[in-house]
Amino acid sequence: MTVLPNALTVRPITGPEELELFNRLPYVQNPEFADDLAKGRRRPSWMWVALDGDRLLARLSWWCRNHDDAPFLLDVLDVDDSARDVDRVGVAEHLLRTANEALFPEGVPVPQGTPPPEYLRFVPADWREDGAARRTVEDRVHAVERVGAVPLVERLRYEWFAGYPVPRPSGRLRFRGIEGTEDILGLMARALEGTLDAHDRVDLDEKSAEEVAAANFADEFANYTTPRDWWRVATLPDGEPVGFVIPARNAYHPIIAYIAVLPEHRGNGYIDDLLAEGTRVLAEEGVSSVRAATDVGNAPMAEAFTRAGYDTISAVVNMTWTK
Repeated sequence: MTVLPNALTVRPITGPEELELFNRLPYVQNPEFADDLAKGRRRPSWMWVALDGDRLLARLSWWCRNHDDAPFLLDVLDVDDSARDVDRVGVAEHLLRTANEALFPEGVPVPQGTPPPEYLRFVPADWREDGAARRTVEDRVHAVERVGAVPLVERLRYEWFAGYPVPRPSGRLRFRGIEGTEDILGLMARALEGTLDAHDRVDLDEKSAEEVAAANFADEFANYTTPRDWWRVATLPDGEPVGFVIPARNAYHPIIAYIAVLPEHRGNGYIDDLLAEGTRVLAEEGVSSVRAATDVGNAPMAEAFTRAGYDTISAVVNMTWTK
């Protein structure tokens, strides 16, 4: 007998005491949820379940950064992939619609007229070649599409581990620290010319490069608690800037937060020098690993991570709601 979505109990969890229930469905982020709740990056009212009696059929969660007051990403949407007596896509759609209607009524917490937070899903890098993985990904994508989202970009995630060789710079470039916020903002704006980053390209359709750079800085880089003297600007021997790299640590891992070559210097392999320097800075801090990511379509960056000895650990599917 098929269980109908509207026969399910759909509700937020009551609090940390229901994490065991929430974590009955497997996902790579499950070990992070307790700390996320404790640190305010998730809230019980943002973590929803769909139950058939006491059987967990689906769940979702929004996430925010430490400085946010509202959800920033919908980064968990799971359904019991072993369930054969339910329409899995229909159940996930029903859960998302119900939670959206409860969480985003007029003006709270997202201002009326703006889209819900972007959807993000960690997936195997080769998910299209594996039948089970492909079904898992497509079930979730179809559910989110039914609620109005459209594909934005697919990204690749990388990780370098302590014990791996630290990539060596070529010696062609010099490195200095940033000379202040205006210095890095100016370089960020210049680097947006010809960018292959899908998020930046969308933003540039509506804003100037200077506005996009300022927003990126305020939303992310200004909030890192790691030292800004880790940040590096690469120059030619005469001092002309070539690009920059921002090594940092987010709430979970040491990362290469941003790396870019200025448009007039692209095509010379300087990305390898920048990545080597960013990795070296973090390695000298004694980190156990370094994570990074780039769009699938940014082949030069992806190839640079591979040359530097970074492992590909997963892909990421990003979807968005248009305004």
